[in-house]
Amino acid sequence: MIGMGTDVERTDGKMPNNADDDLRSLEEAYSDLREETQQLINERTSLEAEMRTLRKKIERLEENVNLLKMPPLIVGHIQDILDHERAIVRSSNGTVFQVSLNQRLDPDKLKPGTRVALNQDSLSVVELLHEAWDPMVSGAEMVEKPTITYADVAGLDEQVESVREAIELPLVKPELFEKVGIVPPKGVLLVGPPGCGKTLLAKAVANHTEATFIRMVGSELAQKYIGEGGRMVRELFSLAKEKAPSVIFLDEIDAIGAKRLDGSTSGDREVQRTLMQLLAELDGFDALQDVKIIAATNRPDILDDALLRPGRFDRVIEIPIPDDASRKAILSVHLSNMNTKKINIGRIVDRTKGYSGAELKATCVEAGMIAIRDERSSVSSQDMMDAISRLDKKRAQGTSVRSPEALYS
Repeated sequence: MIGMGTDVERTDGKMPNNADDDLRSLEEAYSDLREETQQLINERTSLEAEMRTLRKKIERLEENVNLLKMPPLIVGHIQDILDHERAIVRSSNGTVFQVSLNQRLDPDKLKPGTRVALNQDSLSVVELLHEAWDPMVSGAEMVEKPTITYADVAGLDEQVESVREAIELPLVKPELFEKVGIVPPKGVLLVGPPGCGKTLLAKAVANHTEATFIRMVGSELAQKYIGEGGRMVRELFSLAKEKAPSVIFLDEIDAIGAKRLDGSTSGDREVQRTLMQLLAELDGFDALQDVKIIAATNRPDILDDALLRPGRFDRVIEIPIPDDASRKAILSVHLSNMNTKKINIGRIVDRTKGYSGAELKATCVEAGMIAIRDERSSVSSQDMMDAISRLDKKRAQGTSVRSPEALYS
């Protein structure tokens, strides 16, 4: 007899339903734990990688802090190498020392004239420094070419041809000069009244030549301290030789190229030292090779004779006040970009005798301003006549550029 209320043992080998449910719940719990464990492992791996990155960053920061705490190094130049362990150096203040060399430095690079960093206490050579250009010199290199072309230099066809023969041709086709057996010109000097296109012509050369174009104003080479101007001239030509083929444009060269006089002040003598360094670079022992020079001035009468002799500036190109044909060509260039209405160029050319190229451009701009003031979109002949009248008044009052005839009389 089987008692009432007791569980009946199943003979088919199957577990009761509640046992199946317990098994499934255990499997789900195990799966959840396994996923959570894998997630924790991934987080741990990520944290360990982040810790390694932070440790490296801390090490770099500690190195930077240590470098900042170190005393500054003295900049100097090597004068002579005594042996593989000793050298003679000149510090930045001009004092000469015998110092020891760092053995980890490449001995082939330790040569007289090399810039080095010296320990402040022992003055031993710590590291080599690359040759640094003066910021004013390195900034003189023209990266973006001007948009001026030879077509914009109107009325100077003969001068443009002379500049191209002296500057572009030796750089593009040097074999022509070798066949003839002559040395190509080193450079040209552009002389003429203000506003007649000297700088404009140099910009056109910079646009058309594939050479590196370096422009420098003469006044930037006139420095306060002794030797600074000469050093800048040396660095200027060294930069040009390194970037060769290259063209150097020295604007307003009369700032450092004036005649040398006996009764001069200390400032004048420093400018003369700069001039002498320029003369040495133009015609010294070191050949310029693929370096050409263009200089410009509106005061050729005050330039030193040594600067003007052949072999330095082989061509002196005069850019005069525009004649009738040149004024017509210049006006055509400027008026072609303007919205005009029945302009009588011949009448304007007759009224602008003695005008420079800059004054002709100013006339076109003034005519445009008159049209804008009257709320018109085009410039008429009357606008040009009114603009010329205004320019004539300024010229008579002497507020514009001096008359070229007076300048060269």
